[in-house]
Amino acid sequence: MSRIYIGTAGWSYRDWEGSVYPRRRPASFHALVFLARFINLIEINSTFYRLPVYRTSLSWTKRVADRKDFLFAVKLYQAFTHQREPIRQRDIDAFKLGIDPLRSHERLAAVLMQFPWSFARSPANLEHLERLFRSFADYPLALEVRHASWNRPDFFQTLAKRRVSFCNIDQPVIGKSLAPSAVSTDPETAYVRLHGRNRKNWFRKGAGRDARYDYLYADDELDEWVNRIRRLGEKSGKVLVVTNNHYRGQALANALQLKNKITGEKLDIPVDLLKSFPVLERIVKKIRQGQFDLFADREE
Repeated sequence: MSRIYIGTAGWSYRDWEGSVYPRRRPASFHALVFLARFINLIEINSTFYRLPVYRTSLSWTKRVADRKDFLFAVKLYQAFTHQREPIRQRDIDAFKLGIDPLRSHERLAAVLMQFPWSFARSPANLEHLERLFRSFADYPLALEVRHASWNRPDFFQTLAKRRVSFCNIDQPVIGKSLAPSAVSTDPETAYVRLHGRNRKNWFRKGAGRDARYDYLYADDELDEWVNRIRRLGEKSGKVLVVTNNHYRGQALANALQLKNKITGEKLDIPVDLLKSFPVLERIVKKIRQGQFDLFADREE
């Protein structure tokens, strides 16, 4: 069976204070160390906004040194994906150097190339992807596109040839938006990102980050993804599952729900999160009654 890694996109959010992190913290408190007690994957957002720094990446590896099964996914710098400026070798070299500690300490799960909805399939955009694939060919790569024009077997074949993981996403399906899928293009790694289904604010002009990603998945919506994750696990050695509906800690709540549904393992839940999301009481109740493995045959 493949290894499932489940975690959140980022960890530095003010609105997580009191809903995820305790309001009163000891001097030694660090959010990454705290989260590593509950999940085994973090997708780093800061590398999207600015080039990573070697010493910072090294500090992350030290903070999770006692968590042997903990991995990081790293979002590629936005100059390569959103600003669409000419690819500069010095930026490529700086990015690689900045994440080197994650790679050398075997903590790097993937480099995620995330493109916006406006990045539709075209000859120019295909060539841009090819340049990126060549530039980072010696790294584990994952690609997120959001426009439905990329949903083509020949494109998936191209990704498979390049050993690039296709990122299966959950987003509000509006117009030409890519729908949920369970596509594996790399036998090593499959990737899933859940953005929420906030249709009202997804494309609304002026909607900020928090408004766009303000969504809590219902139990049946998570079950849909459990089935897809199971199928991906039959095709790839590991599956990375990232919840990006971060507002007020909803991402962590849904990540823990998924973890419980998929593994059936006993797990801890942050006290403040349990207070903020009473739906997590179901997990506590299941733990008391005895767990099960969702991937094993069982009667409901």
